[in-house]
Amino acid sequence: MEKKNFTEWLGNFRNSISDYKYYINFEKIYKNIDRIKVELNILNSLIGSKDIENEFIKLIKNYPEIIKCIPILLAVRLNEIYCQDDNGGFLYKFNSLQNIEDESMHYNNYVYFMQETGLFDLLKNHIVNNLIDYVTGVETGLDSNGRKNRGGHLMENLVESYIKKAGFRKNENYFKEMYISEISAKWDIDLSNLSNKGKMEKRFDFVIKTSSMIYAIETNFYSGGGSKLNETARSYKTLAVESQGIDGFTFVWITDGKGWFSAKNNLEETFDIMENIYNIKELEDGIINEVFK
Repeated sequence: MEKKNFTEWLGNFRNSISDYKYYINFEKIYKNIDRIKVELNILNSLIGSKDIENEFIKLIKNYPEIIKCIPILLAVRLNEIYCQDDNGGFLYKFNSLQNIEDESMHYNNYVYFMQETGLFDLLKNHIVNNLIDYVTGVETGLDSNGRKNRGGHLMENLVESYIKKAGFRKNENYFKEMYISEISAKWDIDLSNLSNKGKMEKRFDFVIKTSSMIYAIETNFYSGGGSKLNETARSYKTLAVESQGIDGFTFVWITDGKGWFSAKNNLEETFDIMENIYNIKELEDGIINEVFK
């Protein structure tokens, strides 16, 4: 295969690979709300209340399960919240108020919590009209934090789709997330050069097994720069060098993203010594069918 030109290869890197489900997972949001919809509707009775402290106590006496909704009103996914001020500190428990006889679970503590966090103001001053709508907004904001995790899987999912298109079958001749020790045991191959004589347990994103070769694949996509990119390039360069002398084993790196522009010197060093380094355009052009034989 003709040696690729690094500048041309890098020039094909993408800005983004975000799909339509990347930004917000509404299905997850709706499920979270459904679990507490009844309790939120009960709490809705406090909106616009003129005697909110006493009405709140009546509600939690009659419907102690509503207490589990309180943390999400503060955009918190916890069953226990610790707060302190000049009056001291208190650990508030929001699993249930069934054991209200316990002095530490006194109703007035929760009234104080609602007052000091501003939740009573939110409700009695009619700043919100419906807590289900409000919590939908809160859940949407919290779910945006999950983009990093979803983004981490986007490249893996994309690469896997091309592996499948090339005719490989999961758990038959391609495998996800395999450790060095698993590869060694499954195909009786000595990979001690990669594991520092068994002291390091590296995991590959994918492993493809053909009749003559084991291909261990790492995938990543970087839309933004950072020190991690230089570290990644250096570690994969080391991995490529260490794997060159292993018969029947090939290390493959599939990467992309314009974040690499800020670390292109280190990437080029790895590119220069790695035969099997590819980008998304090469996936689209059928590199898997061409190389994985």
